[in-house]
Amino acid sequence: MTDCLYLGSGDVADLAEPAEYVAAVRDAYRQRGEGAPAEPRTKLVSEEPPGMFTTYAAVLPETGAMGGYMYGAGFGDRDAWFVAPVFDAESGEPLALLDGASMNPFKTGAVGAVGTDALARRDATSLAIIGSGAQARGQLRAIDTVRDLETVWVYSPTKENREDFAGEMNKRLDASVAAVASSAAAVEDADIVVTATNASEPVFDGDHLEPGAHVTAMGQYDPEKRELDARTLERGTYVLDLAARAETDAGSFIQAKAEDAVTDADVYGELGDVLVNRLPGREDDEEITIFDSGGTAIETVAAAHMLYERAAEADRGQTIDFAPASEALTGE
Repeated sequence: MTDCLYLGSGDVADLAEPAEYVAAVRDAYRQRGEGAPAEPRTKLVSEEPPGMFTTYAAVLPETGAMGGYMYGAGFGDRDAWFVAPVFDAESGEPLALLDGASMNPFKTGAVGAVGTDALARRDATSLAIIGSGAQARGQLRAIDTVRDLETVWVYSPTKENREDFAGEMNKRLDASVAAVASSAAAVEDADIVVTATNASEPVFDGDHLEPGAHVTAMGQYDPEKRELDARTLERGTYVLDLAARAETDAGSFIQAKAEDAVTDADVYGELGDVLVNRLPGREDDEEITIFDSGGTAIETVAAAHMLYERAAEADRGQTIDFAPASEALTGE
């Protein structure tokens, strides 16, 4: 038998700050740039009962961890449950099994921050965020650790939601956070634009982007849905978390390509390529850059392993037993 640590959402909720997630995720994408294997998500959809099951995986050799993420969503309850298994990359033994609910906005926010740090202007101080849910909160808190934000404009369709978001973030951050009545008002003059929505259609007009702006899009990962319009893709240098997503679930790129606005040659590369200097990031202050962060196991394994180590030190969680295949199959 092998001991494995089960960590509930409450076990990990307060183990790390946003900047610590960012550091772990940055190192993981550096490993990806140096060849660490990872695969984009696989999504299985059921019409009856309505819902989906999603999985993805990655190996981080230097971290010494491998694993993935899997979650079920819908199926009558219209909610989602996240499970993150972590294995030892050398022995293959299971190390931990995490309820991924608490870490989800933080690890997703962290990769958005790493992409923003790699591609946004160093002097960027203003940010527009489209969306006001948990993922938008995670993105803003993480990006605030990599840029000295002064002004944040938030837009989401429900006035109460965007105003509540602005009030909460005003108390949490040093930046001035204000709710605005349209995405156009948010994007105007913004150095950084973040989309964190469940919208199926573009949430702002690409012509409204200022020269030199950076865009991080993370709310849609479906070939038939998109947050960014074709004009944004035409204007920007396009970087993904995993390049293979350009053919599977990067809906903004896939649909812009179908409209003949971009071609495969317009995929600049992966975030890891920029982090290891295989590709230059931003090359001038007028360039518009785009980071398409649809979600991978790279940030999930990095965050889950960090939380596992901290939980073990803090004596949190429950130990559960796993039988190795040799023992289970032979009965020895």
